Amino acid sequence: MRALRLYAGPAARRHIEEHGLSPGDIGALPAAAGGPKGLILGALDRFLFGEWLPRTDHTIHLVGASIGAWRMATACLRSPVQAFERMERDYIAQRLDTGAGGKAPTPASISRRFAEGLEAFYGGRIREVLEHPRFRLHIVTARGRHVLGREHRIGTPVGYLGAFLSNVLHRKAMGAWLERVVFSAPAQGTPCPLPFDTGDFPTRQVALTEANFQPALQASCSIPFLLQAVHDIPGAPRGAYWDGGITDYHLHLRYACGPGPGLVLYPHFQKAVVPGWLDKGLKWRHRATASLDRMIVLAPDPEWVRKLPNGKLPDRGDFVRYADDLPGRIRDWTAATSASAQLADEFAEWLERPDPARVEAL
Repeated sequence: MRALRLYAGPAARRHIEEHGLSPGDIGALPAAAGGPKGLILGALDRFLFGEWLPRTDHTIHLVGASIGAWRMATACLRSPVQAFERMERDYIAQRLDTGAGGKAPTPASISRRFAEGLEAFYGGRIREVLEHPRFRLHIVTARGRHVLGREHRIGTPVGYLGAFLSNVLHRKAMGAWLERVVFSAPAQGTPCPLPFDTGDFPTRQVALTEANFQPALQASCSIPFLLQAVHDIPGAPRGAYWDGGITDYHLHLRYACGPGPGLVLYPHFQKAVVPGWLDKGLKWRHRATASLDRMIVLAPDPEWVRKLPNGKLPDRGDFVRYADDLPGRIRDWTAATSASAQLADEFAEWLERPDPARVEAL
């Protein structure tokens, strides 16, 4: 392998050593927040949902936050390969138009454009997502509490400062400011049980419906101060809803799903599985825990990443870096996503002969 690295928790490594890896072993598939970084996983998504996972017929839980929620909702559409290709094209081609006098676009304008994009992408197709015969979608959002209950030009910065300071002391203390709200697709008319334990953080579950699908997905992608919060989502508690990555940046959760071994297959853009967005600078929270014992992470090799345009993955800073050079950003992001085909090719090759020696400790 030159592009792809595999990491696994101890239980997952034992399973691979004894049985290899088959689609029937997978109980859940998380998808992280991270903006344009998720583009590097497009080829893996197309292989997994277009070729590998269809070889089995059991229920698989798809858990996503932010762009990860968008990816997992796309996986539930008919003809997922074509849907992922369109998602990639649309994401790469997007532009953040400046306002009058060259001013940065406002959160209101970005939110409006994003809502229009979701409507164009999923319009008339939401039932495909909700009624997928095997995949159960769970969209993670962060709901503000108390001063963060409504978006406000003063209260929101104050609330997020409080959330940051509370989180430094203890992750669960951030629950005084924000709670995790998961919108889950139904199973036989009722919300599908969550595929992870919720003792780590204050959590609510809400049924995902045609009425709240788009606002829930938009909320999961609504980065504070860059986009507007989504308020009062139908069928959910009143309040302001933001990016699911705030509470669950990389979905570092204690998964519990079956049948069979219930392994967690995680296409990711790095090795570390960081709990929340506010934990990015808290390096002691980046290490693996017992929650990841059954997880297998597929991630690009850092040396391979350095050979991509600009020596890195696409990221949100590119919108500023390229400024009005839309063709330049499209060129370099397209080059990176084209190169990512190597990740899928190497994983497909490994699956033919799963070599445990290639699997590193997570």
